[in-house]
Amino acid sequence: MSATLLRIHPDNPPLNRIQQAVEIIRKGGIVIYPTDTIYGLGCDIHNARAVEKLCRIKGVQPEKANLSFICSDLSHITDYANGITTPVYKVLKKALPGPFTFIFEANTKAPRYGGVKRKTVGIRVPDNQICTMLVRELGNPIISTSIRDDDEILEYSTDPDLIFEKYRPLVDLVIDGGFGNNTASTVVDCTNEDFEIIRQGAGDIEQYL
Repeated sequence: MSATLLRIHPDNPPLNRIQQAVEIIRKGGIVIYPTDTIYGLGCDIHNARAVEKLCRIKGVQPEKANLSFICSDLSHITDYANGITTPVYKVLKKALPGPFTFIFEANTKAPRYGGVKRKTVGIRVPDNQICTMLVRELGNPIISTSIRDDDEILEYSTDPDLIFEKYRPLVDLVIDGGFGNNTASTVVDCTNEDFEIIRQGAGDIEQYL
């Protein structure tokens, strides 16, 4: 297997190119794509086999993997998460789309990977046109994880050509949407309604509280 490199303009993504990428995701393909922070590694949320493959690439067990759900807007969030009260929703509405991953208690619809019911889900709504259009055209969220290598000096890869060189034997598609950032999203735990910062990243949640 060798990946395809697909260049998509980040500010004005052509629909036919987005659809080309979505077709690969629909068929169980693994895709590397830009977000508003770092490049992500993703697949269809409903394709368990693709999720297992994604976890193998990442080197983690599916039942232990911290995977995020990439959504195009707030409408999908309640499909998978419990405990979104009115005060919490108001903060989400202000902060999203943006560089945050919000952790919620998983509800019964959250997909099981490795046969294990998830206790929590991480929800992302990136402020990135390519990302938004991918999820909209697919019709459901993308399950996602960051591409990173702890041994490298640069924690996150930002150059799509270098990402392509490294991952081309492992994935089906690399979308070049321009240089990525090397700061990940801010991870915020909302399971107790207190917006606890688990990892400080690109987003400042304080300005939305």
